This record gives sequence, structure tokens and C-alpha cells, in this order.
Amino acid sequence: MLKEFKSFILRGNVLDLAVGVIIGAAFTALVKSLVDNLINPLIGMFVQSTALAHLSVTIGKTKFTYGAFLNDVINFVITAFVIFILIKSINKLFPKKEEVVEEKVDEELETLREIRDLLKK
Repeated sequence: MLKEFKSFILRGNVLDLAVGVIIGAAFTALVKSLVDNLINPLIGMFVQSTALAHLSVTIGKTKFTYGAFLNDVINFVITAFVIFILIKSINKLFPKKEEVVEEKVDEELETLREIRDLLKK
């Protein structure tokens, strides 16, 4: 069982996935810091609040913190845009090879064509 586990872990796909998860977590922390420390204060200047995450509305006894949701939306949009640009760049660097589609020749159809051509002569 340990040998199987070792061969599973050492396969290229698992290692690539692990590296991707680690880099993704680091990138997410970077984007969160960008939003919290740079973008939120800029937005806060216009909404008269020091932090976007503290924006809320109270209806009755319920408090809706829509600012935290806006934070998460901004984080998502920035992350998705960077991934889009990254994938677009990778696709330009490594274009897909066009697959050559071979037509299957129908033997019966080919025979009928030959007969037609012979009859024309």
C-alpha cells in the first residue's frame, strides 16, 4: 500500500496540482492585500468610510454588511481577470496544433463512382 501511495504522490499530475494550489493560495493572499490596502481606501474616499468592509445597512434588528461582499467581489474580479490574461498569454505562446481530419473513404461509394465514370466512357 505504501508503494502505491508513493507512486501516486510522485506522479507528475499530483505534483503539478500541489504546486498550483500553493501558488494559488499565495496569489489569493496577494490580491486580498491589494484590495484591502490599496483599492478599499480609494473607494473609501468616495463613500466617506475608512474601510469598504465596514459598510452595512440595518433593517429592523438585522445588519447586512454589504461592504464585505463587495470586498469579495472585487477580489474575485481581479483574480479572474489575471487568470484570464495568464491563460490568454499561454495560449499565444503555445498554440494548439490543428488536427488533420482524414476523410474516411467509403469503399462502396468509390466503387459506384468508378462504375459511373466507366459508363460515361
